[in-house]
Amino acid sequence: MEVILKTDIKGLGYKNDLVEVKPGYGRNYLIPQGYAVLATDSNKKILAENIKQAAHKAEKIKKEAEEIAAKLAGITLEIKAKIGESGKIFGKVTTLQISDALAENGINIDRKKISINVPVQTAGEFEAEVDLHREVKSAVKFVVVGE
Repeated sequence: MEVILKTDIKGLGYKNDLVEVKPGYGRNYLIPQGYAVLATDSNKKILAENIKQAAHKAEKIKKEAEEIAAKLAGITLEIKAKIGESGKIFGKVTTLQISDALAENGINIDRKKISINVPVQTAGEFEAEVDLHREVKSAVKFVVVGE
């Protein structure tokens, strides 16, 4: 079943992408939740027209994302956490903490666009991936220190 995505869905695609999904996933989840529409001929024509009109705006958004990625490349965040005697963190570092630390540096990024690939359970230096745009992904370094 082909659907046109109306929003970015992690692991599936980005807004205005034409994707192939299983019929049950499309009918029972994507379409009722408003995340996608059925890819009929008329919807495909509307999509093509929308993409043509949004090309200029998309280029501007991509340029802004590249500027933010350049800022992220030079930043090392410091995340404070309570650390036990064995060197382990009480709890773990989350994307919310990284998002807050970026906001303190003047870069506002939604926590949903940040992913930490390895569980952070000890002090040290780690990396998180930030999905700024469909073509622009950046890595941000962060150091976990005890407080």
